[in-house]
Amino acid sequence: MVTATERDEMTWYRCDACGLLLSDQTDAEQHEEHCDAEDPSYLQ
Repeated sequence: MVTATERDEMTWYRCDACGLLLSDQTDAEQHEEHCDAEDPSYLQ
């Protein structure tokens, strides 16, 4: 499930599994379909 959130006068879409914020709802939904709910690889 993707949750819409307002931050810095913009709407962001948060992946409920890992918490990643994306500015595009479609991108967020696609991310969530493939999210393994572990720490995102971009933090490594």
